[in-house]
Amino acid sequence: MSILQPGADAPDFELESHKNEKIKGSSYKGQKKVMLVFYPLDFTPT
Repeated sequence: MSILQPGADAPDFELESHKNEKIKGSSYKGQKKVMLVFYPLDFTPT
């Protein structure tokens, strides 16, 4: 596991959108700013 420093480039990733489309992080490089947010326990009673 590596820790990114502020301002560092994120590693490339691939996710599925809410429209079931595959999205690659690298497809936005140089075009838009992208912010990834991770939080635990989504949709749980905690």
